[in-house]
Amino acid sequence: MTETTRRDEIAAGLARVEADIASACRAVGRTREELTLIAVSKTYPASDVRLLAALGVTDVGENRDQEACVKARECADLDLTWHFIGQLQTNKVRSVVRYADVVHSVDRSRLVTALSGEAVRAGRTITCLVQVALDDDPARGGARPAEVAPLADVLAEAPGLRLGGVMAVAPLGEEPGRAFARLREIAQVVRTDHPEAGVISAGMSGDLAEAVANGATHLRVGTALLGRRKPFVR
Repeated sequence: MTETTRRDEIAAGLARVEADIASACRAVGRTREELTLIAVSKTYPASDVRLLAALGVTDVGENRDQEACVKARECADLDLTWHFIGQLQTNKVRSVVRYADVVHSVDRSRLVTALSGEAVRAGRTITCLVQVALDDDPARGGARPAEVAPLADVLAEAPGLRLGGVMAVAPLGEEPGRAFARLREIAQVVRTDHPEAGVISAGMSGDLAEAVANGATHLRVGTALLGRRKPFVR
């Protein structure tokens, strides 16, 4: 595939996603400016990130450090905001802190401690979101709803970190609107003590309309922008 053909494919995907976002905003009386589109580029090359940036998409999400750190280095000349959105093990924190501007998957105090130490060491301030578990699947990660506010308090006091808000993935098999309504309620609780923590990271290719209807500020979209992913090979 030529670069021109790939650029046309991505441009068409972006146009469809923007149309979907505009429609979702109109349906609930919101404006496009309230939302940040994060292009999830996992399994796709740095050349796709460059094409997205040329089309005006400068927020990029990655799930795996081993892929993200290389891609961020290859795109270091671009003015991008890198979002780490996958489950994060403490042994990967030092690497992630080098390039990530936002970490969406903070779900335990031990991870807060590790992120804080490495952020201070690197002289950076990392925005962190508390990942909320909206189901009982431990494989997805996330703090239980009752654990979110205490974890947010710990995060807000951690040197080198900034509490941004909350993140969640709609559980499989549940109507996304119901799940995101619960997330919105949890976000409101967090904002009671931390008014600046206004981020709600929710919604992907298949459920962005429900996320927008329930106050999402950040949408994590991959497939609708870049196409069906190839299997990841370790």
